Formats: sequence, C-alpha cells, structure tokens
Amino acid sequence: MKRVALASYQATHFQYTVSGRVATIVLNRPERKNPLSFDSYGELRDLFREMVYATDVKAVVFTGAGGNFCSGGDVHEIIGPLVKMDMTGLLEFTRMTGDLVKAMRACPQPIVAAIDGVCTGAGALLACASDLRYATARSKLAFLFVRVGLAAADMGACTLLPRLIGLSRAADLLYTGRVVGGEEGERIGFHNRLVEPEHLQEEASAMAASLAEGPSFGHMMTKTMLWQEWSAGLGECIEAEAQAQAICMQTNDFERAYHAFVAKQKPVFEGN
Repeated sequence: MKRVALASYQATHFQYTVSGRVATIVLNRPERKNPLSFDSYGELRDLFREMVYATDVKAVVFTGAGGNFCSGGDVHEIIGPLVKMDMTGLLEFTRMTGDLVKAMRACPQPIVAAIDGVCTGAGALLACASDLRYATARSKLAFLFVRVGLAAADMGACTLLPRLIGLSRAADLLYTGRVVGGEEGERIGFHNRLVEPEHLQEEASAMAASLAEGPSFGHMMTKTMLWQEWSAGLGECIEAEAQAQAICMQTNDFERAYHAFVAKQKPVFEGN
C-alpha cells in the first residue's frame, strides 16, 4: 500500500507545518480574512487525500492567520468567474468543493479547527467537516449562501450542520444566514470549547497532540464509524461497531493498554 511521510510536504496556497505527530494547516491571506481560491480548494482536497497514507501525521490542526479563520470563497477570484460559467463548469466547481469536505471526513486523523474571528460561507463548512471545534468568544459563524441568492445546500451543509446542532437550529442558520457569536456557537453545540484568543492555537494544538499520543488506529476507526453510521439503522450500526471493535482488539495498542493497566502505568500508544 502507498505510504508517505507528510512532514516534508511543501504547500503552495497555505502554510503547512508538522511538529511531532501533529500537522498544522494555516489559511494565510489575512489581509482578506483568509478566503479560499480555486487553487487552495484543490490543494487542500489533495492534501487531505494524502493524509490517508501518512505515516507520520496522527492529528491535524486547521486554522487561519491574522485573527480570522476563513471568509469563504474569494469574491473576486471565485464568485466573479462563477457567474460566467456554464452548467458543466459550475458542476465541476461544486463537486470539487464537496470533494474537499469528503476528503476531510475520509482522512483517518482527527481534525481540530481553531476558529477565531470570521468563519463564514465555505469557511463554516471547513469547520463543520472538522472533528472538533475550538473557538473564541469573538468568533463569527455564518452560512452566507442565502445572502448571495443561493441554496444553503452547499458542501454538505444540509447534512453536516443538523447533525452537529440539530435540525431546527440548523434550519435557522441556513435559512437566515445570520451571524452566530462564539458564546451562542458553544451553547448550541457547534463549538466544543471557547478559548481566549491568545491561547487558541496553544489549546487546539494541545488537544491535537493529546489525540496524536492516543491509539491512532482506534481514533481512525472511531472517525470512520461516526461517518458511516449517519445513514444506517441501529442494528446495522451495532453490527458495524462490533466488527470495528473486534478489529481494534487485535492491535498492539490494545495489548499495550492492558499491560500498562496491570503495571499501573500510562500506556504509550504507537498506532499499530
């Protein structure tokens, strides 16, 4: 099977670093509140697809530079060209953006989004596609598609958001496009935790590092099952989880945890 080490990956359209076993992705156009372009969409999609084969990355932090997370698709670089495209071109674009979300959900590493400031449009969907969301009280979440005459059915919003915060609350945000502050975002269950701005990166990285030190094969299986069971019945889910857990019980990490428990020590997981 293809195996790659991603510590040496050289990003073109965002910042990418690896420290220990944690990769950090930083959208880095702070003067425009970190909008996405055609190129950054595609490169992010391809990077998350490569994560499936990574040997050295066990968790990911996804954030933005300059006090904002992501303002969505760039008005001049994306929205302007879109109004001139035919249906074939438009469908290619919407499928590409959806492929980024699918790649984020399919990659085995837990993704921790560190959200400060603006988190709108496609940026809000990057947050939805992450596994955990750490945010600041001053963060501003909004699904703005309705404000530009579009459906809120974009990049999986109509399936991801209701599962995060419930159907009724999701309908409110998707129909109105209103801005949700950090405190409301935490109260309705979108954000896992609120952090002071000066500690946001530190806290998100600490969580990612903690996950990276854990049983990475088990985390992969958990993420897979969370995704797989969304559209399955209870009986199917229980059987799928029985199979997944039995597979995990064959790993060395499971045996390491047992021996550490017997020895009254903290287990050291190695991901196999």
